[in-house]
Amino acid sequence: MQTARDLFIARGYARVTMSEIARTAGTAVKTVYASVGTKVDLLHALIDSDMAGFQTTAALEQLGDASSLESAIALVARGARADYERAQSVIDLLYSAAASDDGAREAWQDVITRYRRALREAAEEIVRKGLVAPRFEVQGVADRLWFCFGLAAWRALVVDCKWTYDDAEKALRRQARCMLTED
Repeated sequence: MQTARDLFIARGYARVTMSEIARTAGTAVKTVYASVGTKVDLLHALIDSDMAGFQTTAALEQLGDASSLESAIALVARGARADYERAQSVIDLLYSAAASDDGAREAWQDVITRYRRALREAAEEIVRKGLVAPRFEVQGVADRLWFCFGLAAWRALVVDCKWTYDDAEKALRRQARCMLTED
């Protein structure tokens, strides 16, 4: 899997073959197929591996201790940052490959679905604890968290604008606070 990850990142998912993965890993193509399945299965396995330790999910467990919207936002921001920072190379790979490959597009949608689900759970806890005004419903809070801490937000600031992770996190925390406190 590490060989596949390295090749996908270096050359792009669409340009790497299973034969090349096997050759670089020093094993037979049949062994690669037997151990991970198809190239799409391999991509999904990489994503599952990367997402297993996502900090956004871990931050949800700590939200129960949040006593203010500011502390809840800080937990979500810290978890989202850690996830993006750790998985940036795979996220970039999926982002670029999704436009031209059905398997990568499917994997990208899977990542987005999982990530949005985690942010929705955070929104549910924030609303349940009464950390936002009653006019905010769970879906509205979840959408605002996705806008501020979703993959596109981090990518725009860190990759496209070349901000540091610290600067991006501070800005996104401020934005989330504004979006969840103002009309």
